[in-house]
Amino acid sequence: MAQASSAVTFEGLKSQLASRKYAPVYLLHGEEGYYIDELLSMFENIIPEADRDFNLYTFYAPETGPDTIMDACRRYPMMSDYQVVIVKEAQAIRADQLNRFHLYASQPTMSTILVISCRGAQAKAKDLIKQINTHGGVVFESQKVTDRNAEPIISGFIKQKGLNIETKGLAMLRDYVGTDLSRLYNEIDKLTVALAPGSTITPEVIERHIGMSKDYNNFELVNALALKDFNRAFRIVDYFRRNPKNNPVVVTIGTIWNYFSNLLLVTYCRDRSESALCAEIGIRRSWLPDDYKQGMRNYNAWKLIEILHEIRVADCRSKGVGSRMDSYDILNDLVFHILTAPGKI
Repeated sequence: MAQASSAVTFEGLKSQLASRKYAPVYLLHGEEGYYIDELLSMFENIIPEADRDFNLYTFYAPETGPDTIMDACRRYPMMSDYQVVIVKEAQAIRADQLNRFHLYASQPTMSTILVISCRGAQAKAKDLIKQINTHGGVVFESQKVTDRNAEPIISGFIKQKGLNIETKGLAMLRDYVGTDLSRLYNEIDKLTVALAPGSTITPEVIERHIGMSKDYNNFELVNALALKDFNRAFRIVDYFRRNPKNNPVVVTIGTIWNYFSNLLLVTYCRDRSESALCAEIGIRRSWLPDDYKQGMRNYNAWKLIEILHEIRVADCRSKGVGSRMDSYDILNDLVFHILTAPGKI
């Protein structure tokens, strides 16, 4: 087995497995379940289907004790170079029970690939992590996708598929899919099938193959608010009202909040260079998007503070807190408040 790095990225680990460079012990943990599910599937596929009865073992940590699992790890594979032992639901056992696996990780059997999965939680097992790192194992933390890091993840996956994407198309996908990685990868796979290698994903392509309107979406609504384009903003809200399935208000309000909270950050940023402003709001670019430049012209700090207050109120009301109004009426009122905010607290 090849000695592996103690911490790798999802793509790096996928590449190692595809190259058959295996470590003796893997700990997969963290909040983002999609990455862990994908990796577990790859570990299962190390063993050919015909040999899985003999060389692939799957245990559920709450049902099987660490000692029993470690005994299985110390067996030798049958007519194969490796056996794979997968421990699922390890996040459901006590930290001291999980930590007990450090006894095996300190002296692993080199013909066994042990995979311990803590899906949806961080592993609190310091001794285990230390022994894995010390003896050539891999600790992979599957970090939750956030609004701030969604765009680089989307862009990176599209590049891996041999495609390009326009800036507006990237924002549309981010707003449409959000941080649901399963949905994101499924939608991009659709585009991979539909487009030739090297093609560019445009808003028109997204509208044609995914079904999201290129003119009526959260990205365009934010743009209309940034420009203070009253007519377009209310046309978009009306479209959302007539197409509620693809335009839930709670997502729209969240998108508006992200924009205006970021706009407040750049307003107060001392370094006025565009690269510094991008870094302030977590954008990996050297130039500030036009929506922010327009927003800085149209909304001062007092207006932004007032707007953020109104967004909070609308968010609560849209979730039924203190209001029985139709959610699209709430969104319509919020858009009006934003466009007419006097900035007098």
